[in-house]
Amino acid sequence: MSDKEALAEATGAKTINQLDFRLGAFGAAVPLVFFVVWAITISVLQLSSEVGLVLGAVIGLTLGLLFCKSKWADYAQGLFDGLAQPVGVIAMVAWFYAGMFAQVLQVGGLVEGLVWIGAITGLTGGLFVALTFLLAATFSTAVGTGYGTTVAFCTLMFPAGVAVEADPVMLFAAILAGAVFGDNLAPVSDTTIVSATTQDTDVPGVVRSRFKYSIVAAVPAMVLFAIFGGGGEAIANQSQVMEEATNPAGLIMLVPFAIVLILALSGQHLITSLTWGIISAIPLIVVLNLGTFGDIIRFNAESDAIVEGALVDGLTGYFNMAILILLIVAAAHLLRLGGTMEAITRGLVKWIKNSIRKAEVSIWAIVALLNSSITINTAAEIAAAPFVKELGEKYKIHSYRRANMLDAVTSALGYIFPWGAPVLLGWTTIQTMQETYEWLPIVGPTEVFPFVFQGWFLVIVMLIAALTGWGLRYQGKNGEELKEPPKDAT
Repeated sequence: MSDKEALAEATGAKTINQLDFRLGAFGAAVPLVFFVVWAITISVLQLSSEVGLVLGAVIGLTLGLLFCKSKWADYAQGLFDGLAQPVGVIAMVAWFYAGMFAQVLQVGGLVEGLVWIGAITGLTGGLFVALTFLLAATFSTAVGTGYGTTVAFCTLMFPAGVAVEADPVMLFAAILAGAVFGDNLAPVSDTTIVSATTQDTDVPGVVRSRFKYSIVAAVPAMVLFAIFGGGGEAIANQSQVMEEATNPAGLIMLVPFAIVLILALSGQHLITSLTWGIISAIPLIVVLNLGTFGDIIRFNAESDAIVEGALVDGLTGYFNMAILILLIVAAAHLLRLGGTMEAITRGLVKWIKNSIRKAEVSIWAIVALLNSSITINTAAEIAAAPFVKELGEKYKIHSYRRANMLDAVTSALGYIFPWGAPVLLGWTTIQTMQETYEWLPIVGPTEVFPFVFQGWFLVIVMLIAALTGWGLRYQGKNGEELKEPPKDAT
């Protein structure tokens, strides 16, 4: 008897293996379909938010109950079985640690240290734009948050770059492109964590295997930013702009980042790696006077939260997404219980037949379609993940490859479309900065999206990889990577 079955017997609950729905397989898909339609609708109306997405998932699961022909108690138990799946819990806990680590690095002034590098180089125009892309990629890889990178660099590097003759549109695009790079590659990125956990694989192996795709996209992106990034008008008070945004002391935060990266890539568990990153960063911040211990954690009886600081901010920043991943994982579990996943896979297999190329193109298309519709890329990734896993396992595609296809397309498209959350976030941040710098031009979402080169190149690279088989590996019996399909492959 398994632990799950023993627990079910001890608590009097039974494990549900199948549910019957009105309208068959489509009825079982109602929770997830409603969520996707809801997400697209609030996105079009520019009302998208994490809380709004959570509400859509809850309503969808409630509608699923009405379509269920089995006992409602069985539906509820099937829902709870889905909520309890390790994939959601693992991602949720990893997010909390990654969020705390990112906030601690920001308290230590890492972004101001990177801006200092931009200041001392004396680069202008297109070279400054290329440097901004490089620094944004470094920062986003360190902290694992593309959204945080977008806000930080639009606040600091965007005014600085405009002041030294950088083209505003290209500069904004470079910031978004750098955010794409780190969101895709960082071991502590939310999309990296979700792509690995939903495909039942490890983060370090996923990061090592996807590096080649990221670099192939990044090199031409950086060259294009250098060539076309100039042409702006110099601003007289540029020295003041740069001086206010720099602090070289923050570069010491690259040490905790390096510790996390080395530990993660050497095979240590992500939680272990992040814990040592946090432990090493806090003393550096306090001893070097980069911040106070109160900036890390403090108690404030006058605040509703009582406990404040970077560690708390890191946790609360992921509460809504943590709830959302549990709900969507549960909806995906209902797809399996109702036979929807099997029906979809069977339909795709009829078209794919024995073509591994068609299988990978199908995976690419599913991920691209959902990310084009849902503005928060992590939510789109969570929704696409069960389809990628089901189809990938059917054709013995290695879990690293599945995770890379899922994450690369998700990270890329999330920062491209004008209706995407990070694009709108950056646009809003620039508008806010104009209150400080009246001369600062506003770059609209529709202006910037064609030039987010890292995003576009990454989408193209993964499509080429699917069409040509570049980097394709199959899953061996013990999880090993194989260049040729195993004998029992479909």
